[in-house]
Amino acid sequence: MMPGDKPLVAALFAPKTPGPAKDQIPSSSPAFGTPAYTQRPFVIAPTTKTTILPILLPPATLRPLAFRTFTKKHSLTLTSSALQELASFIGRHCGSGWREEGLAEKVLEEVAKGWKNRNGGVIVDGASSELKDILKTLEGNMSGGRIVTGRELSRQNSLALDMSSQDVDISNTRLGLRPIAALTRDDSQASFGMSGLGVREDETEDNEDDGLNDLRKWTKVISAQEQPRMLYNVTKKHFERDSSKPSILPSANQKTTLFRNRYNVIHQRLLRNESFQTSAVASAKGAPSLSRSSSSLTTAQQTYKITPIANLLGRHGSHHMLLGLLSVLPTGSLAINDLTGTIALDVTQAVSIPEDSAWFTPGMIVLVDGVYEEDEEATGRGLGSTNGIGGVIGGRFQGFFIGQPPCEKRKATLGVSGPDGGQDHTIGGGFGWIDFLGVGSERAVGSKMRKIEQRLLRQREEDPDSPGRGRVVVLGELNLDQPRALQALRKILTLYASEPEGTSPMSFVITGNFTEHAVMAGGGASGGSVEYKEYFDSLASVLSDFPTLLQTATFIFVPGDNDGWASAFSSGSAVPLPRKGVPEMFTSRIRRAFASANAEPGVQNGGEAIWTSNPARVSVFGPEHEIVLFRDDLSSRMRRTSVRLKSSKAPAEESNKHAESDEVPDDEEMADIMGQGDDMEVDAVKPPAAPEIPHDVQSARKLVKTILDQGYLSPFRTNIRPVHWDYASSLHLYPLPTAMVLVDPTAPPFCVTYEGCHVMNPSAVLVPGRRGVGRWIEYELGKAGRLRECLF
Repeated sequence: MMPGDKPLVAALFAPKTPGPAKDQIPSSSPAFGTPAYTQRPFVIAPTTKTTILPILLPPATLRPLAFRTFTKKHSLTLTSSALQELASFIGRHCGSGWREEGLAEKVLEEVAKGWKNRNGGVIVDGASSELKDILKTLEGNMSGGRIVTGRELSRQNSLALDMSSQDVDISNTRLGLRPIAALTRDDSQASFGMSGLGVREDETEDNEDDGLNDLRKWTKVISAQEQPRMLYNVTKKHFERDSSKPSILPSANQKTTLFRNRYNVIHQRLLRNESFQTSAVASAKGAPSLSRSSSSLTTAQQTYKITPIANLLGRHGSHHMLLGLLSVLPTGSLAINDLTGTIALDVTQAVSIPEDSAWFTPGMIVLVDGVYEEDEEATGRGLGSTNGIGGVIGGRFQGFFIGQPPCEKRKATLGVSGPDGGQDHTIGGGFGWIDFLGVGSERAVGSKMRKIEQRLLRQREEDPDSPGRGRVVVLGELNLDQPRALQALRKILTLYASEPEGTSPMSFVITGNFTEHAVMAGGGASGGSVEYKEYFDSLASVLSDFPTLLQTATFIFVPGDNDGWASAFSSGSAVPLPRKGVPEMFTSRIRRAFASANAEPGVQNGGEAIWTSNPARVSVFGPEHEIVLFRDDLSSRMRRTSVRLKSSKAPAEESNKHAESDEVPDDEEMADIMGQGDDMEVDAVKPPAAPEIPHDVQSARKLVKTILDQGYLSPFRTNIRPVHWDYASSLHLYPLPTAMVLVDPTAPPFCVTYEGCHVMNPSAVLVPGRRGVGRWIEYELGKAGRLRECLF
């Protein structure tokens, strides 16, 4: 049926009214018995579409209205070409009523929302394909100069989505949102606005549905291959989604893009720090000095500047602060490089700030404070030698202080205001409209998700002593080839199966290596594959003894380096990250156990087994809770490859002889810059009364600070820890997750909170040196995890 046939069909089923009407036509042939008035189906219905006469709208006339809508309301900047496109579109489709009837304002509002939905940046360019696609989609939804879809167009963001391709039934949504797991979407940016989670603002929160009251319905496991690939655009100062198709064997320029994106993300994060923001008042009084002043006002106005490496030429003996990537030259000496060049780095006199608080390995992006020294033969000419633009600059950089770039809290990154995020972080930017995981942005669905979370977890607040449903049980390395490991697992599952009905944990996280040695690399006809499958069959027999847990919980399995298929060619050595999950051919028996448990009568929302990648992310209530799952021996790898630095307790006269005393910062000043001001909370171990910090606590803090300050899960050289270049964005920790499961058997177990991110390491299930003891971590959403042990 065509759209124009709707009035005729409505008239066909209308009740018959006797007598003539004003819209009826007299009979033209009385001789043939034609009725005096025509039948209703043949009534000529008046057209409902208003004819619009196009006009020529000058861009200067539309500029005030466009400035008020784009700049004042949506913080966007229009280029002259974009203003010309909008003026031409409005003049053609809205006509002379663009101002009096408010038609242009509605069109500009929808275009602004569509541009934000596509992560177009703060500058709206008329030559971009995004703006043309938005106007083309909007043109098909206009009639008579008006948007025919009304508020549904704004709510569902049809400017970026083809509504005909969506199979999400919005009318059946209750509680205001549809669970993430029920969505089928092709474009991860579709959830930028309200469309990704099916927002219905007119729905009340009092409606309850048994299927949506389960926390697992609001949980989504996102593998590294499914996560949107975001790249930071330096020109737009915005994150953009990489629309190219990823590949395992990409072109060589993707390797350069990997390191450039890492540097740009840390550099923009550093510039958002108050210590690197230039104040107009302070600059008027003179150049900022690195010396500490007794005046608190002067200290608050001190700012620091990062010098590009290429700008060191001709500045022999001057003091600078560099931000760059630690690397190793072909000669074997240490160097630091940024996007402008490379220079040899001397760290023999360097002191880490704060002392012994983080690891420094080649492959990390670090802050170095020191003095530039030219070559002796070039000192007389006053110029440093270079091998070309972006090449190795002659001379060396004598580093005095080295530290990690300070981390940024999640609330500050997303621009969330509140008591935990300061007075107002929305001033000065924030990436709250960016959908980093494909589950909806913070600005779009964050407030809705928090309301639903409070309603579902209200029972836990009323009875804090009872076990909560929003718990995640994290088991460390589980070697299935060790019988005692299966005994420990059986004991742990028995403890949770005996809990009252309806209070069992919502998910269990089980991590590899699932075999102590890489059996897939073994000899024989099967290559160890048959033996490898038998280990998972034994795991399936253990899980089958706990049908209640299989019916009410989600089991998430994260592989290690010894698991298939990667271990078949690596023999247990470091494999490229990210890596896919264990193949289905080895886990068929476990899936069958879940299917049998969920087939019992009375089971409505059964549990499931998810074999995800390493690393992976778990999203609970959209952007409200983000949990990173990662299995790697980070601690041992950092100890092997770290750079040895001198202690700050040693005499520092030699390190200060090349610089003036009022230009070299002391330990306290560098600690303020490099993030010592925020103390790290240890939840699993209480601080001792003695001033000495236990070695396990200190090593845990050191590991956590290094990873979170780097904002990257693999801050090593590619020959030490290979990375798939096209999937490197899944290794970024920006914005910081709310929680992180870092399974590292080479490090002691811990639960540490740093800058609002709770990091947990359960280590191995079997406790070394203690026979018959199993260990795991129990984490509750939004709270701290706790280390638990049991005897078996």
